[in-house]
Amino acid sequence: MQQIPSGTVDLVFADPPFNISYPYDKYHDVLSDQEYLAWSERWTTEVHRILKPDGTFWLAIGDEYAAEMKVLLTHQIGFHLRSWVIWYYTFGVHCTKKFTRSHTHLFHLVKDPEHFTFNDSEIRVPSARQLVYRDKRANPQGRIPDNTWILRPQEIPSGFDDNQSVWYFARVCGTFRERAGWHGCQMPEQVLGRIIRTSSSAGEKVLDPFIGSGTTATAAKKLGRKFLGFDISEHYITHCLARLKNVKSGDPLDGSK
Repeated sequence: MQQIPSGTVDLVFADPPFNISYPYDKYHDVLSDQEYLAWSERWTTEVHRILKPDGTFWLAIGDEYAAEMKVLLTHQIGFHLRSWVIWYYTFGVHCTKKFTRSHTHLFHLVKDPEHFTFNDSEIRVPSARQLVYRDKRANPQGRIPDNTWILRPQEIPSGFDDNQSVWYFARVCGTFRERAGWHGCQMPEQVLGRIIRTSSSAGEKVLDPFIGSGTTATAAKKLGRKFLGFDISEHYITHCLARLKNVKSGDPLDGSK
């Protein structure tokens, strides 16, 4: 990121290592608390620098450092927190002596709290007034989704079976068609799609500093955005490039089946 000119990126999405001993290809995911937070401060400072004055930063982070990262980003780096979203997913990591983890924190941050992109028309969903009560007073444009993301059938119609009565949005698991196969922490395209649609416009630049499985770039390309990403793993980059060759602008986003 140090090679990127200041104020040139519209949207940054980052899903960095959580410092939980995950076996990445190159990165050693075991740092002391002090080392991890110092490293986080360095790269998030660069994110703040390269974003345009009206740019947006979305960060995915686990429980272990969510509180510390919120304080770091808003009290030290200079971001403003617009939303603290909880992405609730199925197929969480099963635990035996504590409740199974089934969520990730998504911080929605901006540089300027008065001037930033928020395309609410791109993400509105039918309200209960419309679907359940058939209330004529309901806004025909629907409503902005809640900050707990359990995507319902009307939000990604192709991603659910009509016979089910409970609608959750799963992680990308090993048996899913969407699964790329070379990276264990693959984000769903539908989650990135909502973020990209909300916080950028067609033709704008989206950056992912931990590109990993390439989902951010793939979703950005499908949605007509420019994209940039990097990773320390040549293995991941090779597969990302191959994945990107197989999609084009206008292709539908993949979703859980």
